[in-house]
Amino acid sequence: MLNALQSIITVLLMVGLGFLLTRRGWFDQTAGVLVSRLVVQVALPAYMIANLMGGYDRNRLIAMLPGLPVPFAVMLISYLVAMLIAALLKVREDRRGAFQSMFALSNAVFIGLPVNLMLFGDASLSSALLYYIANTTLFWTIGVYGIAKDGALRHGRPKPSLLSWQGLRRILSPPLVGFLTAVILILTGISLPRSIMDTCRYLGSMTTPLSMLFIGMVIARVNWNELRFEPDFAVVLAGRFVVTPLLMVLALKLTDLPLLMRQVFLMQAAMPAMTQNPILAEAYGADAEYTAIGTSLTTVAALLTIPLYMTLVSGLT
Repeated sequence: MLNALQSIITVLLMVGLGFLLTRRGWFDQTAGVLVSRLVVQVALPAYMIANLMGGYDRNRLIAMLPGLPVPFAVMLISYLVAMLIAALLKVREDRRGAFQSMFALSNAVFIGLPVNLMLFGDASLSSALLYYIANTTLFWTIGVYGIAKDGALRHGRPKPSLLSWQGLRRILSPPLVGFLTAVILILTGISLPRSIMDTCRYLGSMTTPLSMLFIGMVIARVNWNELRFEPDFAVVLAGRFVVTPLLMVLALKLTDLPLLMRQVFLMQAAMPAMTQNPILAEAYGADAEYTAIGTSLTTVAALLTIPLYMTLVSGLT
């Protein structure tokens, strides 16, 4: 419990610093883009290579794979629940893809991974990455398809294709490529020179502080005067912080996964919505304002829910 509380304070201090510096004019929109790129394209891939190759051998890596179906199943069921709720509540058809993505899919890498690392240490990396693989695959397939469909409906264009070469390229994001590279090297028994490993370790150490600062930057940029709270958003918040974690709890009761993996999966399921949602809504011509408000609300709400889940999960047995 004490470790969890200390981790909560650490999270809040770094997020608060990002918020304060943004409000004081240190970070503008360009800085936010820069930090995001540094984390996703440089720090995270390097972190995965350094920590996986430094802490896992072939047998240990293979032993963690049976846990992969659990996050896939939970997120797919959550997405189906979101589709059903969207139909019952008559969510506007040109918003349903964004609604379903925000409801079912979480920010497993940018927020979830650093939070788990602070709470459980480097031992949680492999479990967090399993969830990330499932989340990334589903987000860049059914998630993006739904948002692209929103844009097509909004502008009267033909519906997009679910499976495409472009979609495959999106799934193979830099963090996932870093993970796959490390896995291949471990399975083949290839070691990297110390200079490369040290470089990856130093670059990877930027992941957590930059990620927490970025969350503070996002929250500081929310224009509270222009927020229009629609009924949809209450359901999105329930999906992120109640429904999906509850589905994960039920799924874990049916498994005999290691305790640490169960703890990490539950934390990942309780993360806010993907920050890429509004970016993609803008790119595909969907309702970017609706998506940005919903995503921002989940990020702000996470300041309350993350400490709560960190405390609950630390006592999970």
